[in-house]
Amino acid sequence: MYGERVLKGLVVDYAGVLTDVGADELYAFLRSVRERGIKTALLSNAPGASDEAKRSLGPFFDALVFSGEVGVAKPEREVYLLTAGLLDLPADRCVFVDDAAHNVRAAIAAGMAGVHHTSVEETLTELSALFPKP
Repeated sequence: MYGERVLKGLVVDYAGVLTDVGADELYAFLRSVRERGIKTALLSNAPGASDEAKRSLGPFFDALVFSGEVGVAKPEREVYLLTAGLLDLPADRCVFVDDAAHNVRAAIAAGMAGVHHTSVEETLTELSALFPKP
């Protein structure tokens, strides 16, 4: 829980987070929380991704959001709300992870909880506290 909120969504940036050294542990965490019913989304400011890339990411995410495909980019408030909506969740039930602090601050301003990614170990520590195993 985050305050009084039950967190049900995890939104993760790609470049700088899922490309970090040791990111295989983040992918394993994504898979484990999905198995527990947490909805997951990738939110990237990339123009898009190939069908092959989308297929490889599919097992980890319920939604793939690429700014170039949706016409809005981080740190604009609308992209966080759109992503939460694709998970069928209000923003305040989601956690956003990014290596850019200004994007995390923008997600928090949009109502999400935020995790500033500085290392895989630190991010996993924070996410494990936010999404504890039952």
